[in-house]
Amino acid sequence: MSDDFRLPEGGRIDRDRVLRFRFDGRDYTGYQGDTLASALLANGVHQVTTSIKHGRPRGIVAAGPEEPNALVQIDEPFPEPMQTATTVELRDGLAATGLPGQGRLATEPDPAHYDATHAHCDVLVVGGGPAGLAAALSAARSGARVIVADSGTEFGGSLLGSGEELSGRPAEHWISRVVAELTEAPEVTVLPRTTVFGHYDHNYLVAVEHKGEDSPIRQRTWHIRSREVVLATGAHERPLVFPGNDRPGTMLAGSARTYLHRYGVLPGRRAVVFTTNDSAYAAAIDLHDAGVEIAAIVDVRPVVSTVWAARCVERGIPIHHRCGVIGTSGDARVTGATLQRVDDGTTSELDCDVLLVSGGWNPAVHLHSQSRGTLRYSAEIAAFVPDRSADGVRSIGAAAGVLGTYDCLRTGSEAGSDAARDAGFDADFAEVPSAAAPPVVPPQPTWLVTGVDEAEQYVDLARDATVTDVRKAVGAGMDSVEHIKRFTTIGTAHDQGKTSGILSSGVIAHLLGVDLAEVGATTFRAPYTPVAFAALAGRDRGDLYDPIRVTAMHDWHVEQGSPFENVGQWKRPWYYPRPGEDMEAAVLRECEAVRTGVGMQDVSTLGKIDVQGPDAAEFLDLVYTNKMSTLKVGRIRYGLMCTSDGMVFDDGTVIRTGEHRYLISTTSGGAAGVLEWLEDWLQTEWPHLRVHLTSVTEQWATIALAGPRSREVLAQVTSGIALDNESLPFMAWEDGIVAGRRARVCRISFSGELAFEINVPRWYGREVWEALHDAGTPYGITPYGTETMHVLRAEKGFPIVGQDTDGTVTPHDLGMSWAVSKKKDDFLGMRSFTRADTARSDRKHLVGLLPPADEAVVPEGSQLVETELLPEPPVPMLGHVTSSYRSAALGRPFALALVKSGRDRIGQTIYSHVGDRLVPVEITEPVFYDKEGARRDG
Repeated sequence: MSDDFRLPEGGRIDRDRVLRFRFDGRDYTGYQGDTLASALLANGVHQVTTSIKHGRPRGIVAAGPEEPNALVQIDEPFPEPMQTATTVELRDGLAATGLPGQGRLATEPDPAHYDATHAHCDVLVVGGGPAGLAAALSAARSGARVIVADSGTEFGGSLLGSGEELSGRPAEHWISRVVAELTEAPEVTVLPRTTVFGHYDHNYLVAVEHKGEDSPIRQRTWHIRSREVVLATGAHERPLVFPGNDRPGTMLAGSARTYLHRYGVLPGRRAVVFTTNDSAYAAAIDLHDAGVEIAAIVDVRPVVSTVWAARCVERGIPIHHRCGVIGTSGDARVTGATLQRVDDGTTSELDCDVLLVSGGWNPAVHLHSQSRGTLRYSAEIAAFVPDRSADGVRSIGAAAGVLGTYDCLRTGSEAGSDAARDAGFDADFAEVPSAAAPPVVPPQPTWLVTGVDEAEQYVDLARDATVTDVRKAVGAGMDSVEHIKRFTTIGTAHDQGKTSGILSSGVIAHLLGVDLAEVGATTFRAPYTPVAFAALAGRDRGDLYDPIRVTAMHDWHVEQGSPFENVGQWKRPWYYPRPGEDMEAAVLRECEAVRTGVGMQDVSTLGKIDVQGPDAAEFLDLVYTNKMSTLKVGRIRYGLMCTSDGMVFDDGTVIRTGEHRYLISTTSGGAAGVLEWLEDWLQTEWPHLRVHLTSVTEQWATIALAGPRSREVLAQVTSGIALDNESLPFMAWEDGIVAGRRARVCRISFSGELAFEINVPRWYGREVWEALHDAGTPYGITPYGTETMHVLRAEKGFPIVGQDTDGTVTPHDLGMSWAVSKKKDDFLGMRSFTRADTARSDRKHLVGLLPPADEAVVPEGSQLVETELLPEPPVPMLGHVTSSYRSAALGRPFALALVKSGRDRIGQTIYSHVGDRLVPVEITEPVFYDKEGARRDG
């Protein structure tokens, strides 16, 4: 077939530009300006796919983003899954296949570019239909900064698909004049192909712009902050529920009218029109005039508008009052409809190749609801409409339940000028053209046409959810629309219930025997339409997706050939291999150097937060388990932070640098989380405390110098600081000169050896590092990485938060009760230590494990069991290995583990997996090396 259903003229397509495309393996042609759906319909293709659960044939229902059925996979030019055929712009060479509700991701990298931008405006108009254009025109003429966005390829909205006239001329004349004026206005940004998909607090809205195929950018995300927002988002036509309502060829009447006027496409040759309202009459008449035989208009109402009735009589279109469609026939496409009269129940059959339905119109209130606006049920249009709006938000036109064209134009003009005035501008109403307004007979809400064959009456086509499914939910005792939504999955597919949401509420109300207003509508959430992750990421991909953070000494580490370990966003040297060394050999060498001589490590990544204010001491007492207010200036104290449930959250040191000033350190990966945590408590629970927090992590370069000869090396390049134990004892600090630069030197050790941490401004980091390295060369100084640090600290039993803890570990479980003050009235987590579960004696404790000396290293994460032979499942687990290494100092493998009642089991043997074997491990104290701490002071 080739354009068998395309009119020889008409539509808004460019007939001089023929496009060739492939669908489901067959070649077709269309025109520039077509969507994939319109091109398929022009070629007589109604069935696009099969349904997700029942495998039934499914065809094109709508003409826009509300389409529930026609999901396709774009294969060429680049694979994109889960696209609706109604919103895919046709292009030459396009290849696509139908999808039964789920797609497949591309296996090759996306060659396209995605972008993001931020914009501020006085008035944002969402929607470029009659109401939106009138609003934008009024606002723009005031001189306000205006952004007008519409998801269509061109502005005009419903006017483009209706063939209406404004002031006696085709609507396109008014549209083109308004768009030209808006485009030329210096303070107006016109955004076609742009869908506003999220409306957040304080009029922050997010939109995605789909660029044309000639643009190097495929999509751009707009982050818009607007003083005033005008929502002219239109309305979605509602289908009807009856047996066989999912058969291909069953379409929305308004969509069929759109295909006629925008694309010059006929949906079929002989149509039955089934409606509950007047709008379908316009569609039937337009299609009749274009050559479609209208077999009948089937209207559930007892009377219709005399104007529409007269127009139908003129054309010989039969009207069946008080009648409904109760079934369809056909296989891959509808071939007939079964009618039933309401009064006497008589039935009849009508042949047709397309069935057009209209159950009324639902205002697109999604963005209104996302902005915390409320809804009310309008019996006048049998739908939910905006009730109370958020500050600075106006819903107009069809989005507010105003369905007449002239009323949309008038309310749009008024809303645009009102919004501009509220934004601080002098604004008048823009004049709007006149539009015909035939008398309207109120719609008749119809949710269920018949009670038979409920398993074939589809409420949500996208989810294959039927009246039977809703009845099961109601029968299970559910009466909340939110509960029933989740039970049936209605409204959770790609279309987010645009055609099924209110329909399901009506069916629920019918089954419960209550008013629809009592049932209500489900919650509308962003995004309004599906958004590609690539569009959300924009340019934040690759290295920009998760920004790489490097220290001042990074280039030096690269020059030494060090591989790097990712710690949060930081790149930290993992180890420094020499020629011929693998990781294990390099780490053993580095460990031995620190234990016997001197080593140096880049520890700049440790989080550093400056805490200032008269209440800083009180604040730190509340967030640490131990007391910080008694810390003297010039001294350092180790501290633990717990969450409110008493579980270890982070650890580090606290340096008191002044009466009202402290510098706290955190784990490298936890710095941002700790700062956010502290700010949360300050701003929400203790706003009375006079404290300010500032991250200074990247302002300092920090070098750890550790080992028995570290004092000798540091003395070579230091002045103004006495480094002996009496002058600079453990956990003390002094300011002075190191390598000619102002520095702060701290006596802190994470290895158990004599150690110093030298802090200098970041821009002097490499200079001081190299000076220390040069000074230590005669002493055999060895740079060491994170893996060596892990081994050294584990030998001393020092836990690492996040590795030896998992969010279920208290300080007492770690054997660190000494770090929990008994002299404080309160701190975060304190009360939780008395909970029955937290205080029980059989909790998991941090202990050491010693496998046989000739064994391999026990894998971290290995589960620990009681016996050498595994019992029948389920196997009781005692705990798991948290850290495991081979030690140069011990000459054997060792590990740390969390073990149930671990401290009571010291000396016992339990078992751990190594490969496919169970290996015995002895439970020990967690400190393996220098238990007396004699090496700390050199």
